[in-house]
Amino acid sequence: MQQKRNIQIIEWEDLDKRKFYSFGVFMTMTIRATVYPATLIRTRLQVQRGKSLYSGTFDAFFKILRAEGVQGLYRGFMVNTLTLISGQAYITTYELVRKYVSQYSEDNTVKSLVAGGMASLVAQSITVPIDVVSQQLMMQGQGEHLTRFRLNSNTETGKPKKVFGQTRNIMGQIFAADGFRGFYRGYVASLLTYIPNSAVWWPFYHFYAEQLSQLAPSDCPHLILQAMAGPLAAATASTVTNPMDVVRARVQVEGRSSVIETFRQLIKEEGGWGLTKGLSARIISSTPTALVMVVGYETLKKLSLRPELVDSRHW
Repeated sequence: MQQKRNIQIIEWEDLDKRKFYSFGVFMTMTIRATVYPATLIRTRLQVQRGKSLYSGTFDAFFKILRAEGVQGLYRGFMVNTLTLISGQAYITTYELVRKYVSQYSEDNTVKSLVAGGMASLVAQSITVPIDVVSQQLMMQGQGEHLTRFRLNSNTETGKPKKVFGQTRNIMGQIFAADGFRGFYRGYVASLLTYIPNSAVWWPFYHFYAEQLSQLAPSDCPHLILQAMAGPLAAATASTVTNPMDVVRARVQVEGRSSVIETFRQLIKEEGGWGLTKGLSARIISSTPTALVMVVGYETLKKLSLRPELVDSRHW
């Protein structure tokens, strides 16, 4: 039997797909531009040994800003925008799998968990090569001594920079050192990080939204409740999956091949606290991201409703 819910979920079949994809690209780009500096800081914190370079999130922010300027906070951003493709693939997979699973179960937790995990699997297959390159670019500047690849000097000074010149420089070094497999370094670690993260986030998002709806006045806009539920779900998922995210970052940036060996070395060198590295930066990054994403995504779905359904949904 289908669950009785205070907040009605807009499903795939309710949407005008042309509107959905048109608005979706703009929304995704805006979100990525907003949270990219926090993502860069998180990567540098996770890769550094102990507190050799930065003592924490805010220390990293101000040091990067002073030494490298605003541009330093956006190293690798241009190549990272290619993840717009994976973003659209994620959304489509999530909605289609929800629709498919609903044929076998009306339990929203089951639909959200399975769809979230599958969406992440598809998206990571596209995202990992982009992440490998963008993370190497993120580590340039103050963090370049922590990575295997450094930009050649002719990309930094002298002649006008070519479009994606630094990106091509790093890609050439990765391919020369590791071949095509180098672009999928850390793929398993990424799957072990982001599949659970996505699978956990969606059920908790709907759970928190539903619990909040029972506490809030009946005339409270659903979008406000959803906007509160998103960051709560993000903080929960980030905390649960952060240990694997630390391992993933080190595998990709340092060129390691073994997830298990990287995990063991991390525990040996830094103890259990090493598994929490970058957690505050991750929460700082993920909670505003979740807030913006939820407001944007739920608004996107409402704006993309088929005309005959517009009046049937409560905002």
